[in-house]
Amino acid sequence: EEMVVGVGKIKFRLFDVRSLKAKRSVVKSITRRIGNAFNISIAETGLNDSHEWAEIGYSMVGNDPRQINSKLDKVVNMADELGLAMIADSEIEIIHL
Repeated sequence: EEMVVGVGKIKFRLFDVRSLKAKRSVVKSITRRIGNAFNISIAETGLNDSHEWAEIGYSMVGNDPRQINSKLDKVVNMADELGLAMIADSEIEIIHL
């Protein structure tokens, strides 16, 4: 039986955010809500000094690549549906170990 690691990255464009403090609040809301919904590891991973852009990374482990891929897609869908920021770019990768 194989181990499958799914990783993803989402780049967001933030609107009406005037400070890094306000940005942190939006990013925390996104990561907390997605993390709770999917029980995954998720964190802000880049663009830390910009208050117009944010990047989050997330990962999960399992043994069914289709299930992992489906869950990764659902994370992107939920991030979009939250409506807190616009998704500018996203990528996912499945790693077989």
